[in-house]
Amino acid sequence: MRQKLYDIIFEADTKVGKVFDIILIALIIFSVTNVMLESLPGRSEAFYHRLEVLEWVVTFAFLAEYIIRLWVVRKPLKYAFSFFGIIDLLAIIPSFLGLILTGTHMLVVLRALRLLRVFRVLKLTRYINEASHLWKAMMASRNKIGVFLFTVVILVVILGTLMYIIESNDDSGFTSIPISIYWAIVTLTTVGYGDIAPVTPLGQTLASIVMIMGYAIIAVPTGIVTAELTRKQDDETSTQVCPSCLQEGHDIDATFCKFCGEEL
Repeated sequence: MRQKLYDIIFEADTKVGKVFDIILIALIIFSVTNVMLESLPGRSEAFYHRLEVLEWVVTFAFLAEYIIRLWVVRKPLKYAFSFFGIIDLLAIIPSFLGLILTGTHMLVVLRALRLLRVFRVLKLTRYINEASHLWKAMMASRNKIGVFLFTVVILVVILGTLMYIIESNDDSGFTSIPISIYWAIVTLTTVGYGDIAPVTPLGQTLASIVMIMGYAIIAVPTGIVTAELTRKQDDETSTQVCPSCLQEGHDIDATFCKFCGEEL
């Protein structure tokens, strides 16, 4: 029974497994839509009551599914702390948390993260590979991006402090260095809220320089990740999940897991 349930829940290659996951995805979409409808004003109490009942039905369905997942896997704790395991748990907690803290049940929109399974469910292998390549490129770039972000932090501190020195004597909103750093971040990232703006010629000149620097700043992380994406990519992989370590990304013709050696 456990093996049959495992094949249905964790394997998208079987017909029954695909049907199960499609139903699961439909429930996720329904639940997220349900929460959005709850935020609409001017509805009757009966309308909100029906939505609440439906939400709890879906919540208990997800709870039962989560418990079954823990039961069928060989290493429940490993699954519980895996990426999808944490997402599955986050899909359940907000409903019960809402019983204690008012309004927190709206966090059930986190269930939308479970829609990431759609790539496995529909067996869109090329999309899984592309997502894997993008993730690998981002991970390979993390050190470079980390150095870049650290440099940006230093830069906005310096620019914010300079702007505070220039504009602190004028009624322009630069009342402290933290506020000036906030302005530097908003300007350097080209967001430009406009809630704070320099009024002196020297401050406007510095602001112009920061705006121009913003375009160059945005291009750096994009170039770093793009360089990693152009590197040689791995071969195609299947959607199969290892029953022991729960890892994906195996070769299409693989018989054993390349991570732990367990038979697939």
